[in-house]
Amino acid sequence: MKKPTLALAAFTLAIAATSAGAADHVVKMLNAGKDGSMVFEPAFVKAEVGDTVVFAPTEKAAHNSASLLLPAGAKPWKGAPDAEVKVKLEKEGVYLYVCEPHKMMGMVGVIQAGKPANLADAKAAAAKEQAGFVMGKDRFDKALAQVK
Repeated sequence: MKKPTLALAAFTLAIAATSAGAADHVVKMLNAGKDGSMVFEPAFVKAEVGDTVVFAPTEKAAHNSASLLLPAGAKPWKGAPDAEVKVKLEKEGVYLYVCEPHKMMGMVGVIQAGKPANLADAKAAAAKEQAGFVMGKDRFDKALAQVK
């Protein structure tokens, strides 16, 4: 039996360290929360590239999570109503997402993975979307204010 080479051992340790450092962030899809009706809680998540955001249904209300704006090269997502959705953050930047059935009610959220390279694009897209909200008109603004 051959002994593992030093390079193979280093590679294995690097992979283990990378996966061990990744975190899961849970976002609840709620009918009512601390910020009012039809909300994601928390509405802002600061994460690292490689982390996973888990959108957790808490009540049967046809909530889903769907990407609205993504960093360049990131994979879009669209969850089924009342289903858990796991999104692995593979690109650095700002992600905007919505609950499609309740978007007009301001059921939106923001994820920052690493540096916010596309923050200006995110702010412009959020402003355009908020113009059509019937409630929660400042939710994107509040979440984006936390991006650093």
